[in-house]
Amino acid sequence: MTTSTNVTTVTLKVNRFAPRPERERDRTRSGSPFARRSSPFGGSAGSAAASRRRPHGKQWVQEYTIPARPEDTVLDCLMTIKRTVDPTLAFRYSCGHGMCGSDAVSINGTPNLLCTATLRDWAKRPSSPAAGMTDDEGFRHTGEPACEPDDADDADDACAGDGSLGVIELGPLPGFPVQRDLIADIDPMLDQIRRLRPYLEASGTLATTEDGKVDVFEYLQRPDQLARYEQLSNCIACGVCEGSCPVFAGGDAFIGPAALIWASRFINDSRDTQSMARMDAIDTADGVAACQSVRACTRQCPRGIDVGEEMWQIVAKVRER
Repeated sequence: MTTSTNVTTVTLKVNRFAPRPERERDRTRSGSPFARRSSPFGGSAGSAAASRRRPHGKQWVQEYTIPARPEDTVLDCLMTIKRTVDPTLAFRYSCGHGMCGSDAVSINGTPNLLCTATLRDWAKRPSSPAAGMTDDEGFRHTGEPACEPDDADDADDACAGDGSLGVIELGPLPGFPVQRDLIADIDPMLDQIRRLRPYLEASGTLATTEDGKVDVFEYLQRPDQLARYEQLSNCIACGVCEGSCPVFAGGDAFIGPAALIWASRFINDSRDTQSMARMDAIDTADGVAACQSVRACTRQCPRGIDVGEEMWQIVAKVRER
């Protein structure tokens, strides 16, 4: 293995947004009384939509070219930019290890987590001058493929011809109002989850043993009972599935796959006593009836949940009950 002295770089194209300061009359002005309608998930849909009104402001695309390695994550690059290039760049993160889900954004048009997306997987080589053009046989050129070293020993020499790993385009998570730069307002999703009571509701009756003592194994489950919901309990409410769903748009027309995953988690829990009530709550026009079974929600789930399959299962269970 030879050590390369070439410095590789990556270019991030960030869709930025700076909200316009809200005027006093905008804060106090109410919507039309003729536009109000009740929501099956509680509250007024008209007022909820008004509270989530997309803010106005300045939008632009800003490019940053920084030194980077193929194994770096997109979050690593944004942190470098924030610390050394542009402190005004706004993005959200917490654990940095794919456990909290707070850093979900659009990467090259696909919802994903900043902390798990590596440059090796997501950097795209700039298109050639002929990109978008058609040849004599009618085939359209789409540019060069992303930089992919042949083996691990060549990782440091990736794209050594021009020293660039490629380009990555970043934007806020689709389907949600943008607050600033890469920060989206995911409160609509969290509100939908809360309204479906995402917590165990057991009978509350303490089981006792023959000698009158509390039975500490009251909620003991068999492995097959645990398997029905164990994977679903890994959901971190990152919003990646909702950003991928073509039906979900901020929670107005569809409750969303994240809320249905949380509902399914407790519907499938043998200890919960509210399964029928939970299915009634999602058996609405904005609930399971709105799911079109596109299964786009399955792509890129950071916790490995087959969201599309779970959507099919919960829809079938609601309809067959």
